[in-house]
Amino acid sequence: MSDERRFPDGFIWGTATAAHQVEGGNWNNDWWAWEHAPGTPCPEPSGDACDQYHRYKDDLALLADLGFGTYRFSVEWSRIEPEDGEISQAALDHYRRVCDAALALDVDPVVTYHHFTSPRWVAAAGGWTEPATADRFGRFCEVVTEALGDRVVRACTINEPNIVAFIGHRLGVFPPGLQDHDQWMRANEILVAGHRRAVDAIRGVRPQLPVGLTLAMSDYQAVPADDSAAVTRRDGIRRDMEDVFLEACRGDDFLGVQTYSRTRIGPDGNLPPEEGVPVLPLGYEYWPEALEATIRRAWDFLGGDVPLLVTENGIGTDDDDQRISYLGTALDGVRACLADGIRVEGYICWSLLDNFEWAFGYGPKFGLVAVDRETQVRAPKPSAKWLGDIARANALS
Repeated sequence: MSDERRFPDGFIWGTATAAHQVEGGNWNNDWWAWEHAPGTPCPEPSGDACDQYHRYKDDLALLADLGFGTYRFSVEWSRIEPEDGEISQAALDHYRRVCDAALALDVDPVVTYHHFTSPRWVAAAGGWTEPATADRFGRFCEVVTEALGDRVVRACTINEPNIVAFIGHRLGVFPPGLQDHDQWMRANEILVAGHRRAVDAIRGVRPQLPVGLTLAMSDYQAVPADDSAAVTRRDGIRRDMEDVFLEACRGDDFLGVQTYSRTRIGPDGNLPPEEGVPVLPLGYEYWPEALEATIRRAWDFLGGDVPLLVTENGIGTDDDDQRISYLGTALDGVRACLADGIRVEGYICWSLLDNFEWAFGYGPKFGLVAVDRETQVRAPKPSAKWLGDIARANALS
């Protein structure tokens, strides 16, 4: 294998899930309430999901057998703290067992403390538009780190806070279903505060545990590229969607880059997909080159001071050959970034399983592994073996 196709020694290879999308039965959070509320856009409830709360050992064994050495998953706040200040030791013990099962397979647990869902009592108290939520989240992170910190290899505070804020408070498609610009800006501020409280709490318990944020990033492109009005519009959108959170990551141990496609911006705002570019089931373009573009932008924005980790990248498609093609192009982009001296510490694919994709229900298929909705039987796709073989070789084939 030529050196130009290899990744650095110690490069992280993994795949990911989120608690609400795979565990099943998370009825005590805001998303379960949202799925079942009349008039929301959810086509179906999460229900039993992939039943990973009970099947995690089998899923971890499958992941390890495929060749991955890292598993990024989230803990469910509403299980651990079902009411304000009431901590479930049983839930903490469960997540300790998940970590232990991973470590026994030489799989590193990367734990996300908040992946889109908040307990119902948090939502009832104002959710991410209530300043006290930042402090409550910091308290929760301290509890979790005291229980799991000796087993966790890396900690992610909040998954895609920009999506929580924008889609939930400006577009109204995620809970709490608001369509209010001021509430969006307020949620941005409180999520930034929540991240900083979480970093302090985690470092206060485990100073050596690497901690960072994961951010949804898009390859924002002004169209035409030399149109000053389009550039100004793009920069304004990008400021509110990304820059406020990138600023909040200065001094962290890493930034998780999460990228799926590009966003074309004209003088008047978002543009539709470009003619001739394939459009995926979720409505956005097939654009695997976006990962390289966002890695470069994050690196430049942070001045090369914060290492980067790809914590999500993948494609929702029924065509597994298309998945392999997408991931291959994305990984070529990672290699190009590494060749230019950008510190990318690893690649974690979204996702391990076909699972509950929020307001899209079970339609989109992001998984390397198919899940039979009736029997819960797992079936690895060709892309799972393909990417797992790359992970084992630490090189593109």
